[in-house]
Amino acid sequence: MASVWTMIIAANEPTMAWLQYVTRNWALFSFITTVAVLLVTSWLVLRKYVRIMFNIIRDTPPPLAMGPCDFVRIKGDRVTFRAFDNLNLCGMFLTGQHGGQAKGMVIFAHEFSSDMYSCARYCRPLLAAGFDVFSFDFRGHGESSGEPGYHPRQWPTEREVNDMLGAIAYVEDWLDERGRPVELGLFGISRGAGAAILAAQSNPAVKAIITDGAFSSDATLEYLMKRWAYIFAKVRFVYENHPPQFWRFLRWLLFRECRRKLGCEFPSVLKALKRMRAGLPILFIHGERDSYIPVEQSQLLYASAPGPKSLWVVPKAKHNQSVVVCPEYYGVRTVGFFEEHLVGVPAGSSSVPVSDAPPSDGIAPGDSAGMRVRLIPDTGSRAARSGRGCG
Repeated sequence: MASVWTMIIAANEPTMAWLQYVTRNWALFSFITTVAVLLVTSWLVLRKYVRIMFNIIRDTPPPLAMGPCDFVRIKGDRVTFRAFDNLNLCGMFLTGQHGGQAKGMVIFAHEFSSDMYSCARYCRPLLAAGFDVFSFDFRGHGESSGEPGYHPRQWPTEREVNDMLGAIAYVEDWLDERGRPVELGLFGISRGAGAAILAAQSNPAVKAIITDGAFSSDATLEYLMKRWAYIFAKVRFVYENHPPQFWRFLRWLLFRECRRKLGCEFPSVLKALKRMRAGLPILFIHGERDSYIPVEQSQLLYASAPGPKSLWVVPKAKHNQSVVVCPEYYGVRTVGFFEEHLVGVPAGSSSVPVSDAPPSDGIAPGDSAGMRVRLIPDTGSRAARSGRGCG
């Protein structure tokens, strides 16, 4: 009998020794258990955030108040060219009213879920002022080819940048063959604006850029993550006390998930602006009531651009609706900007009559009442003007 108990005790000696070890080091094991629980909980929270944001990227359509068929189209000389990664794209040249002596060439980059004919909405004043315009369809839009396995989304990816680079190279060759100065203006709307900035950061042929409703995917998605976390977070204290590093790490996880499931990259427009060569003029236009891409996103881009730069916040305008709210002054601003930076016409000497712009209500520069709608001028130019009118 004694031998049996001896065998049982001998068999359980490792277990007893382990229990004694745990008892002696209970503090260490409590710490390890707590850390493990926190790590697992944090991972589950991160996975939930990433899943919510990934669904937003994949499924949420942008607000489209008007489509390309909601206005009279402009017909131009249709051409085909290749994107930087060799995909076939379609575009068209529109000749301005200049009698053979164009003021300059502007490449127009349309918004998501539109096509090259969207330029009719934005570029008529440029054509009337004597600029030539090249408009094209991004891949998967209009008459351009789609890429197998790639589904275009409202966020600019490296594919749209390749399309923009292809358009720039094609127009550069076109100008060079005709003995014209290889100097370009870029005019991009929303996603097209981001692609224009990303493609222009190291191209000396680009002399000026106009963006309308521009955004950087990383900054905008971080804003949306905070917005949706406030809605979905069950413990408000936890949501309100996430450090900035948490949001950056979450953004990294989200883009990693996008690369894995969508097979594309989302380049940072914000970083591209910080690397932009000094001296490239940029005009940022944004609707004051844009609920899809808040005006703060354009303000963030404006702050990152080296200059010269301008920011025009249009009152009462929603996403991509500035040209609808202030059509006459929109033409004044866009024509005046390209005339100044592509042609060399002094500021304020635009060929579009300034009298077409709605009058200001007399709010003085710096008046806090005028801050909701402000025009921030080019760096080093005349003082800022504020007002509630479209100007």
